Amino acid sequence: MKQFLLIAFCAASITTVAPIADAAQIKRACLASDRSAATRDRCSCIQRVADQALTRSDQKTVSKWFEDPHQAQELKMSQTARDDALWDRYQNFGQMAQAICS
Repeated sequence: MKQFLLIAFCAASITTVAPIADAAQIKRACLASDRSAATRDRCSCIQRVADQALTRSDQKTVSKWFEDPHQAQELKMSQTARDDALWDRYQNFGQMAQAICS
């Protein structure tokens, strides 16, 4: 019984720690970019907007675009419904971030 509880505790710990490790992907990518406007406050604001407008999966994808904007262009030109939906969410996120964080 003790071993079962230990395993259950470890499993619960892993599932609660993993999302935390993935948090703030947009903020980290923003801060790592070479943009002069990428201040800690602005990147934190953009992350808060991303948390409202994008799923964690979306954030993982979008964070890669800070380093390689061509990936965003490829997704935009894609013809799949899934990519179109992500692009719509991304545009909404961008508009919200600009309005809130500027």
